[in-house]
Amino acid sequence: MNQMVKTRLWDKQHTRRQEKLNLAKEKGFAKQVEHTRVIELLETVISSSDRVCLEGNNQKQADFLSKSLSQCNPEVIHDLHIVQSVLALPSHIDVFEKGIASKVDFSFAGPQSLRLAQLVQQQKISIGSIHTYLELYGRYFIDLTPNVCLITAHAADREGNLYTGANTEDTPAIIEATAFKSGIVIVQVNEIVDKLPRVDVPADWVDFYIESPK
Repeated sequence: MNQMVKTRLWDKQHTRRQEKLNLAKEKGFAKQVEHTRVIELLETVISSSDRVCLEGNNQKQADFLSKSLSQCNPEVIHDLHIVQSVLALPSHIDVFEKGIASKVDFSFAGPQSLRLAQLVQQQKISIGSIHTYLELYGRYFIDLTPNVCLITAHAADREGNLYTGANTEDTPAIIEATAFKSGIVIVQVNEIVDKLPRVDVPADWVDFYIESPK
């Protein structure tokens, strides 16, 4: 009796990543992206139902990228699974109100706790788990690995190497977890310089970097 033999694909994550990068290249995106095109970039490389990490803690926030994500078209991007340590900015909640994201894993909500609770009551958001910092960052490498991470750093050089400044606690871990599992790394920086004081994250781990307009 003939039997259908299924071929297992072992490079689905890599193939998916490459398809996204090829599409971005077709649209004229280079590694350095103008801030005026950031929404277009996000709508190109983020797919609906992707797991997306927004970097943020008590010291720094990827605020420009977070606000840009909240301004994306929910008909293009929807049902994202957000994984981040703190829900601190209005834009962190806006993505759920607009239907861009539907699920979240996080550590604490801080000033956005009331809006978060209201959205839970309205069934506009599903909470995976509320984690300790150590648990959340550990699971970035296991079962909560981002498909795309939106990161902040102090500066980048022309090749895309990153200098994180005084605060380095979160950035390398998030980027490493994402980049080493065929995810896409997008970084906002305060400035682009010719020479960095030191390299905290190598350019090989960075797909796109953008100088924030503020």
